[in-house]
Amino acid sequence: MKIVDVTFSPAEVERLLAATHHDPFAFLGPHRLRDGRWVIRVFQPRAASVTIRGRDGMTTIAERVHSAGLFEALMIVDARPDYVVETTFSDGAPITRLADPYSYGQVLGDLDLHLFAEGNHHRLYDEMGAQVRKLGDVQGTSFAVWAPNARRVSIVGDWNHFDGRVHPMRRLLGSGVWEIFLPGIGAGTHYKFEILDARGRVRLKSDPHAFFGQHGNLTASIVYDLGRYEWHDDEWLATRARTNWYEQPFSIYEVHLGSWQRHVEENRMFSYVELADRLIPYAIEMGFTHLELMPVAEHPFDGSWGYQVCGYFAPTSRHGSPDEFRSFVDRCHQAGLGVILDWVPGHFPKDEHGLARFDGTALYEHADPRQGEHAEWGTLIFNYSRNEVRNFLIANGLFWLEQYHIDGLRVDAVASMLYLDYSRKTGEWLPNRFGGRENLDAINFVKRFNEVTYAEFPGVMTIAEESTSWPGVSKPTYLGGLGFGMKWNMGWMNDTLRYFSQDPIYRRYHQGILTFSMLYAFSEHFALVLSHDEVVHGKRSLLEKMPGDDWQKFANLRLLFGYMWAHPGRKLIFQGCEFAQRSEWSHSRSLDWHLTQEPRHAGVSRLVGDLNRLLVNHRAMYELDDSSDGYEWVDFSDSDNSVIAFLRKAKNDPDSAETMFFALNFTPVVRQGYRLGFPAGGEYEEVMNTDAGIYGGSNVGNNGAVHSEPVAWQAFKFSAPVTLPPLGMVAFKRRVG
Repeated sequence: MKIVDVTFSPAEVERLLAATHHDPFAFLGPHRLRDGRWVIRVFQPRAASVTIRGRDGMTTIAERVHSAGLFEALMIVDARPDYVVETTFSDGAPITRLADPYSYGQVLGDLDLHLFAEGNHHRLYDEMGAQVRKLGDVQGTSFAVWAPNARRVSIVGDWNHFDGRVHPMRRLLGSGVWEIFLPGIGAGTHYKFEILDARGRVRLKSDPHAFFGQHGNLTASIVYDLGRYEWHDDEWLATRARTNWYEQPFSIYEVHLGSWQRHVEENRMFSYVELADRLIPYAIEMGFTHLELMPVAEHPFDGSWGYQVCGYFAPTSRHGSPDEFRSFVDRCHQAGLGVILDWVPGHFPKDEHGLARFDGTALYEHADPRQGEHAEWGTLIFNYSRNEVRNFLIANGLFWLEQYHIDGLRVDAVASMLYLDYSRKTGEWLPNRFGGRENLDAINFVKRFNEVTYAEFPGVMTIAEESTSWPGVSKPTYLGGLGFGMKWNMGWMNDTLRYFSQDPIYRRYHQGILTFSMLYAFSEHFALVLSHDEVVHGKRSLLEKMPGDDWQKFANLRLLFGYMWAHPGRKLIFQGCEFAQRSEWSHSRSLDWHLTQEPRHAGVSRLVGDLNRLLVNHRAMYELDDSSDGYEWVDFSDSDNSVIAFLRKAKNDPDSAETMFFALNFTPVVRQGYRLGFPAGGEYEEVMNTDAGIYGGSNVGNNGAVHSEPVAWQAFKFSAPVTLPPLGMVAFKRRVG
């Protein structure tokens, strides 16, 4: 190629053409020459001609100084030129008139870079990624990405034919951040970062901070303006901020948006708008207080259920746009329904377009696989010792709370973060500096995340899926805890399902499994969970876990739900469990909604709704959920009959008018005249019976009430003979006045 008389060395232009130039802003754009003239350089391989049009009306036709598409315009002006670049394209594309990206100075402020480097930029999402903004009177999008070990980073997209030579970015020394402002680029533009890594390999990466993106095999990020949506949930947010959720009813419906319901004909997923029309009224009708959504952040593989995230700041485009997801949350709040998101800061997939080896090095992950890889999941572990990585994750959690008004974050797989030897054999992990198995960096990250979350968003809830006996998971950090608001009670779940799997004839030998949970029930702020993990991978549905014939299966399931709602702790069940779905859950198809037309399935659904209403309408069911003051055993020792009975108490209730009495019979034998102690004399209304005919039961009960008489029994001065239905729970409340 012939190079004409130009103002630069041939070596410099060759570096530009090879996309290896270390400082494109020092070469492209406007520069003052030694003789006082200004030169403007434009690189556009597709251009037929380039004209520089000054804001003062001066026009200069740029000369093609290299056949590959490098243009120069020499100008004699006193001040720095103020101009736009008019480009005519050789392929017939429309003429463009845009400000020159290389005429702009640094966009990110030094304070932003400082806070990011020390891990304290809580609103990092306002600066990194693609930000639609106006600089002066020019509308465009600024792009910024952290890639400290890259030799060169370019922003590529549909406007430049994904050619990494056209828009190389500026490196901000000392921070590892690369940035550029592109005039004329707006919402809807597809883009990626092209990275020349330290070893000379070119990597094409999605934006870690993208607000929107494609999913599946199409992995481009999409410019999105989050400043347009108008919220209508001010009343909800104001009420939330002053609510103590520990003394409020809390019943969660866990949902996988892609499989809750689908279009029958083509098995197509519902949009966020369609889900709002159907899911919200259903959850309200069923009496749930909150939805918990399995991860909605963008993920390439449907079979990961959302737990292998590539787009941490982008709600999945499977169901629509970010604003459509915002509308979904908004409508939940207007209907009085909270929204909790599953959040996955413990690991991320190895997909080439994602975070893995982002700049050619172990940037977000540990380099040592003994610390940086989950072999059983095929995923990578975040490097929590790195300030910028902790900042990325904390800002991401805050992002969902601030930009999407989310009411809580359920943090996935916390145990895998806390323990260095999690799911590892001897020799496959490295101890911490004290020789222990605790991941000190992850612990510090978790504590800091919870501290910042509760400081900045009063009224939200962080919930730990933590399956070990780690102490103080839901205790404040200033008391030595991890700082979560709640903890999933995995011990209760495992013990309870193990007990219910026993044939009733053998349950007398396993009473301790059932009652053990009360030894630690108040050591944490617990949530009782029957989640998606219990109905997949050959574990069978809840209904099919139950022993016996079909009648016993349904009766056992109703009893399980009755026991769960009566037991201290918040409640969570997974979609489909509420109407006794028979088959295991599949992420690739809808729930079996036709079952709700069958009487026994409809009965279970009606029971769950009534249990939720019982929870909401009776203070004893929630006010002292985390205190032994709110619970008293009536009898836990009758293993021969497999019967337990207990009281749930409300605050400030001296005459026990709010106290709830529960008795449960875990055998299919009717117990007539079974005497139980009561806290006071008088008539007790039967407010719940899981064996009622309306729930599909045999309708064995107490004709609406029992009368407590002054006969001392167990530890009480009063007692009453009670009929205990087969495989059933009955609940009573004293009639006062």
